[in-house]
Amino acid sequence: MRPSLHGSGAELVSLPVTELAPAKINLALHVTGQRPDGYHLIESIVTFADIGDHLTFSPADEDRLSLSGPFAPAITGGSDNLVARARDGLRRLLQARGVEAPAVAIHLQKNLPVASGIGGGSADAAATLRGLLRLWSAGGVGTDEIEALALSIGADVPMCMAGRPLIASGIGEKLSPLTGMPRFAMVLANPLRGISTPEVFSRLASRQNPGLVLNDPCDWMLNLAAARNDLQGPAGELVPEIGALCNLLQSQGAVLTRMSGSGATCFGVFDSRRSADHAASMLQAERPEWYFASTETIAGS
Repeated sequence: MRPSLHGSGAELVSLPVTELAPAKINLALHVTGQRPDGYHLIESIVTFADIGDHLTFSPADEDRLSLSGPFAPAITGGSDNLVARARDGLRRLLQARGVEAPAVAIHLQKNLPVASGIGGGSADAAATLRGLLRLWSAGGVGTDEIEALALSIGADVPMCMAGRPLIASGIGEKLSPLTGMPRFAMVLANPLRGISTPEVFSRLASRQNPGLVLNDPCDWMLNLAAARNDLQGPAGELVPEIGALCNLLQSQGAVLTRMSGSGATCFGVFDSRRSADHAASMLQAERPEWYFASTETIAGS
């Protein structure tokens, strides 16, 4: 790959720039209140997988957004795509500060199911911000400005920008790193039915629920077992397959199963990556019309 110079920082950039948009997994999600503007307050334990969507960024004569991958047909490359919104928002921010932000060709390989509770669109937007900051050599932009831009795109984008184990609170913008969290071998499972996050929240019986309590900093399985996802019940009313997925994961030896985010993706934690690989293979053979993928999450450091 030939190097090139871009942006006012005149830093050497190897082309093309690539970014992984890893799956975001809500190991627990407690809904603790609701603001007057309608946004829900949460406390969530978040981690990230070693699988996800892939984005590539290259200089171009005009902006382009192309799509590929198994779930590309479920989205469009128009201005409403969060990748395009992230590109355009960052360009406005940079240009207002006199930083060059020339045309770019972005290719999104969509490997994760859409509307599935694992942060696909938000992770793509976060990866776009990271990739374009590199491509446009815009390292001098303030962190606070980038974080504000990320939040304006979506409540989950700041945590996807962080890309590390953390507790997210507020509407998702208050982030506290979890340095002691271990890796987890797991299987992600989705019935390939999209689910509306607003509709899930609208079915909540209570919006004032107890917050997270981490009793033992050394026993994460104990902490997770004592936590919950307040959205799993309402989501299960809309997509009954969520319960079936958890049962299937348990049948393959998962030591903990739960829904991630607002669904419908569920995860099962296994005692090893080998066990997770075997379980994913068995479940995919049993239900070929559904999505199963083995993964390992990143550790807090």
